[in-house]
Amino acid sequence: MNHELLRDDDGTLRDLITATASIAVLGASATPDRAGYYVPAHMRAHGARVVGVNPALNVFLGQPAIASLADLPHPVDMVLIFRRSELVPDHIPEILAMNPLPRVAWLQLGVRSPEAADALTDAGVHVIQDRCLLVEHRRLA
Repeated sequence: MNHELLRDDDGTLRDLITATASIAVLGASATPDRAGYYVPAHMRAHGARVVGVNPALNVFLGQPAIASLADLPHPVDMVLIFRRSELVPDHIPEILAMNPLPRVAWLQLGVRSPEAADALTDAGVHVIQDRCLLVEHRRLA
């Protein structure tokens, strides 16, 4: 599937965003001026349950952080990815091992991985690439 040509329409994005109650933030940051901090903080302020996933963090947004998706204490609707594009394929097995699978994998603005998009889409996970969740949430929700 050529994900380079796919652009989700506003209705699909709105549905995905409004149906998301829990988010695992892969590549969460403890630095407030980084998108890996302020985007999930925005979603948390709007009611989402957010878990930071970063082996270098003990705490994220005042809650315990976890080292990997395998350590999630509960299922999540979305995996929000703040990793360099070339590192995203390394996380495919970790995402596919989640039970249940997340409804959506959201690759933040500037992050694209056709390989990950193909593998995750084939498994039934909706993939959004190269879009800012905060911008889309403000615009559509």
